[in-house]
Amino acid sequence: MDSNDRSSFSGKLGYVLAAAGASVGLGNIWRFPYLAARYGGGVFLLVYVVLALTFGYTMIIAETAIGRSTQKSPVSAFKVYGKNRFDTAGGWINAIIPLLIVPYYSVIGGWVCKYLYAFIVSDLKEISSDNFFTDFITNGTATVFWFLVFGGMVLLIIFMGVENGIERVSRIMMPMLLALAAIICVYSVTRKGALSGVQYFLVPNFEHFSWMTVVSAMGQMFYSLSIAMGILITFGSYMKKDVSIEDSTRQVELFDTGIAVMAALMIIPAVFAFSGGDAEALNKGPSLMFITMPKIFGSMAFGRVIGILFFVLVLFAALTSAIALTECAVAVFADEFGWSRAWGTVATGIIMFGLGLLSCLGYGPLAGVTIIGKQFLDFFDFLTNSLMMPVSALAICLYVTRRMGLDTVEQEVTLDGAPFRRKKIFRFMIRYVCPVFVMIILVSSVAEAFGWIQF
Repeated sequence: MDSNDRSSFSGKLGYVLAAAGASVGLGNIWRFPYLAARYGGGVFLLVYVVLALTFGYTMIIAETAIGRSTQKSPVSAFKVYGKNRFDTAGGWINAIIPLLIVPYYSVIGGWVCKYLYAFIVSDLKEISSDNFFTDFITNGTATVFWFLVFGGMVLLIIFMGVENGIERVSRIMMPMLLALAAIICVYSVTRKGALSGVQYFLVPNFEHFSWMTVVSAMGQMFYSLSIAMGILITFGSYMKKDVSIEDSTRQVELFDTGIAVMAALMIIPAVFAFSGGDAEALNKGPSLMFITMPKIFGSMAFGRVIGILFFVLVLFAALTSAIALTECAVAVFADEFGWSRAWGTVATGIIMFGLGLLSCLGYGPLAGVTIIGKQFLDFFDFLTNSLMMPVSALAICLYVTRRMGLDTVEQEVTLDGAPFRRKKIFRFMIRYVCPVFVMIILVSSVAEAFGWIQF
């Protein structure tokens, strides 16, 4: 694809909403709240914000600058300043990650679609029963159907293009997502007994601080901001030259962190009120959203309405992230093989369907088939999040400092005429701190997955 013919966002707002949409996903809605509850509440929030303003800021700047400077998706972008096969390999890791994530992510998106439909048409007692979620994910036919519903929506939007598809949908969904989050937040924090949950989450208590508070906040920030997935490089290549990278980065950070905080204020106070103040009730992982929250909605006034609003919110978050992941894959097909958007979308859809079927059936007909003791969905999540993404982030740090050069990044950041306000922080972080951080994430994630350490 010639860079002169490359699609682009219409302007700063289009880029910010699309990039924020890429960052705001299922990790914000359920992962952030249960990690915050597990690792110290307010002190976890404090550590997360500090890391987002340093590590997160640095990686977003670096990836966006790579994309806009090269006008390419990850593989081609790494070739521009690269000198050997190791540089190209870094680009391919960035490109392969979305192809592996979007299939299982779309399976979970299908679960969200199912729950939204159920809250509209089904009895609340049925949805909040202990067996509803298990019965659903073990039913291969049902999970495949809802996976296809979600995946079809994603591919349709991608087929429509950057400005007419991704940007237009982001302009609609992101403000609605923000409004829904605000409504549910207000409702949640006003429940009887909810204020203790608000206090636990917002007021730091350093007695709850541990090294794992830092590691878990680091991992959450890493995944929440869409770092090292190829997304920010691809979206950076669609960014116009007169748009400020630094200002856009700050706004994406604020939007993403704001939604994560609002998600925590939706869920933590509600669970505190429901459980009588037991923080361990939040320590449920994925089941928090699909088992615990439906039980809460089933026990409250206007539970059906709040449940519908909640799962519409989650659906919007899941869609915007899945769209960004899929777009990255389509852009690689276009840049590397010269394929049209239509053919790139078809190829991505075939991969999505093939790998997604494994994750769909992994808790049902294929439950007996595991890889290193993990179901297919859990394995793909471990492979991408625990192994490939830290390696990808390390490759980005090395590429920027040893190939592209920090001066080139600075020139790209200041193209709009504004100064690079946090230049010293960026240079120090990208050279020394970020590589150490990603190695900590890699080692700790692998050690936990294999049971060498318990977090």
